[in-house]
Amino acid sequence: MKLSVTSETGLLKGVIVHTPGKEVSLVNPEIKDELLFDDIIFENDARQEHLDMLKVFKAAMPSDGKIHEITDLFDQALNTEEARGYCIEQLIHRLPEENLKAVEQDLVKLSGNELLRFVINGVTPSISDYNMHPTPNLLFTRDLAAVVNESILLSRPAKKARVREAVLMETLIKFHPLFEDIKGKTIKISDQESIEGGDVLVASDKVVLIGMSERTSFSGLMNATEGLLKQGVEHVLAVDIPKQRSSMHLDTIFTFASENECVVFPPAITERSNNVVALRSQNDSIISESKPSLKKALEELLDRDFTFINCGGSQRTNQFREQWTDGANVFAVAPGVIVGYERNTNTFNELKKHGYELMNQYEFIEEYNDSPFDPTDKKIAISFLGNELCRGRGGARCMTMPIAREF
Repeated sequence: MKLSVTSETGLLKGVIVHTPGKEVSLVNPEIKDELLFDDIIFENDARQEHLDMLKVFKAAMPSDGKIHEITDLFDQALNTEEARGYCIEQLIHRLPEENLKAVEQDLVKLSGNELLRFVINGVTPSISDYNMHPTPNLLFTRDLAAVVNESILLSRPAKKARVREAVLMETLIKFHPLFEDIKGKTIKISDQESIEGGDVLVASDKVVLIGMSERTSFSGLMNATEGLLKQGVEHVLAVDIPKQRSSMHLDTIFTFASENECVVFPPAITERSNNVVALRSQNDSIISESKPSLKKALEELLDRDFTFINCGGSQRTNQFREQWTDGANVFAVAPGVIVGYERNTNTFNELKKHGYELMNQYEFIEEYNDSPFDPTDKKIAISFLGNELCRGRGGARCMTMPIAREF
């Protein structure tokens, strides 16, 4: 499979996900905030909700489409001594407070699968007197990296709780054959900076959005921009957003639904002005130009009109409630065919007003599971159950890392 993503809405052909496992059951309520969770999750229900979401993807994807479980990829990448050694070295270097050097010889003796389970769960029977916190945020594969055109931007997490995920992802890109053709175009930033995939949106092969958020620093944004411009992107739109938990990434308040429609949280998007800067390369320097709004910037650079659809509809309370439960975090499996949490009813009603057919997960799967899905000239908003999943504060886009789309 050729890895390439040139838009947020092209037909999905390849995606990396993580169906939640034991790591979410290891989250003690006393440390949930440290682990970036607002609540504890019931593993069994969360797994089923996630698997049901994947059934929607499978029904919508072409016959040669592929859903990759990230733990399977990690397991395959760690099957060589060189890969395991690299992973252990990076863990020791980037987590000095864990004192992993003290158990380095024990780590070296672990099989690839044992090492993987230790990194994710924080414990392994093979090292009985040592443990770390679990990594429940692996559920949100979006944040680990972003394929942009035929390059890959490797994230640097802002929070210590996600460093182990970043190490696994870097190991994956370096050693797994899936990334063989793209790893030479890896864009990295330094340890002192931060950027996460939830802040990176691919508007087109020439225009990329990056949110300057609670999780993406100014220096991280600028260094990522420099790398993207060298890889052929013409403009990066830097979008300054509120630095708070509820809008931790740009995609929690803004996502693409079709080529010219976006779902937005009005207080942070349409009601803000002069918070967007267009960055481009000129004579080996980065030139900046302030834009009055995100909508005007997109319309100017992409040369088409855009419609912004309100998360939560027109009522203020509903906007805030449904943004909190990821109503603005929809995921496109094809242009105009999107997936989101069922509980955000006002957002779905607003989509209906804009011409979207509403279908729940069961209706969509029943209609298209056994016959090819042709997304041409369709506008469908598909709802799925996520009552446990949403406790982790992430929606359908957060739980997906597209690696191949057809434009």
